[in-house]
Amino acid sequence: MTGIDESALTKGQLRKLRALRKSVGDDVGERAFAAWLEARRKVAADVDGNATKIVDVLWPLVEEGRLAIPRGGYLLRRGRGRIIVEAARS
Repeated sequence: MTGIDESALTKGQLRKLRALRKSVGDDVGERAFAAWLEARRKVAADVDGNATKIVDVLWPLVEEGRLAIPRGGYLLRRGRGRIIVEAARS
């Protein structure tokens, strides 16, 4: 009946698939879900280059134990001729 591997889906994706099946029927719902999932994968493939550079620079420090990033993380923003690092607030 299904061409979608439900065991590989997240909880939210399963909810969306079931809701689509219930609202428009199994066949149309699965086609709509497959199209939605493909569109999400294309968006996820677009990676922020700046974020990648930051990770590449900081990750070796984290692995060496010289840098600890607490839960919640930090916010980076530009200042006048400098970078401002602030603790992120929840």
